[in-house]
Parts: sequence; structure tokens; C-alpha cells
Amino acid sequence: MYRLRPWEPGDAERLLSAFAEPELAWQAPEVPATTAEALAWIDRHRAAAEAGDAFGFAVTDGTGVALGHVQVSVTSRAHDLGWVSYWVHADARGRGAATAAARLAAEYAFAETGLFRLELGHRLNNPASCLVARRAGFRPEGIERQKLHYGDERFDTGTHARLRTDAESGVPLEVCGS
Repeated sequence: MYRLRPWEPGDAERLLSAFAEPELAWQAPEVPATTAEALAWIDRHRAAAEAGDAFGFAVTDGTGVALGHVQVSVTSRAHDLGWVSYWVHADARGRGAATAAARLAAEYAFAETGLFRLELGHRLNNPASCLVARRAGFRPEGIERQKLHYGDERFDTGTHARLRTDAESGVPLEVCGS
């Protein structure tokens, strides 16, 4: 059974090992490389939650070990909109942790933050993230051309959204862009 919990100082080494993976570091806007930077990352996420701007959580499987991260960022209070992002540690992939994290984050956002619509996007060349979104009840809404810019490349993005009124189930599981 997966759970969400706040990031804790004891998670710093686990956070560093996740960001040591080139694929995650390549996409992240902020890559902690030292214990002090990991602790600062954890503190910034806690402060953002206290301010009501973004709610980031470690996802665990009940053992307490952080398997990944999920975040709901408030993008518009006027329109009750949020943006969901997630990543999972390489050793935890393929076990449903990302899907559970996205589901739990949506439940949290709808119940605790007053948000009505949650959006997310993924590179079209990342079909696993597309499947996570769909399994978590996020319906596909289209493709945004060359939205993301990592390194020297631009990537088309599959966009998804989930409304507070949407059922979690019933989303077709075809690969995005097909």
C-alpha cells in the first residue's frame, strides 16, 4: 500500500541517489548534488507547502523509504488549477509507485487544497509516464508541440487533465500520440 508523506531530512541520501540518475537530473529544474543541497531542497518543498503554493510528497510503500516524489503546484487560485509532476527512483519503477503517487496527489489536491482541475504533461517519447497519467485518471487532452526544452532538444508533450468530478477509472490506456 503506497502512501504520501512529507520529505524529511533523513531522506537526503535517497534524494541524492535519485538525482544521480542522468535521466532525472537532465529534466529537473534543480538538481541537488550534496547533502546540504538535498536538505535545502527538502526545506524549500516544506516552505512551498506552508505557503500554499506547491505540495510535494515522498511516496513510500509503507516501509518509510522514499520511492519517489509527487507534487501538486497551484497554477491559478482564481481558476482552481494545479499542475501535477512525479518521478520515481530507478529501483522502484515498474511497481505502480508513480501511478499510486499521482492518484494520491489528486485525492489530496481535491480534498485539501480546493483545486478543481489538475493538469500534467509528459514527453511523447515517455510512454510510461503517459500510462501513469491515464491509470491515475488523467484524461488525454492533446499534444503541445515542442513545449519542453531539455539540453539542446525540444519535445512534444502529451497533455492530460483530471477534474474533481472525474471518475478515476474509465480512461483508455492506449499510448499517447498513437
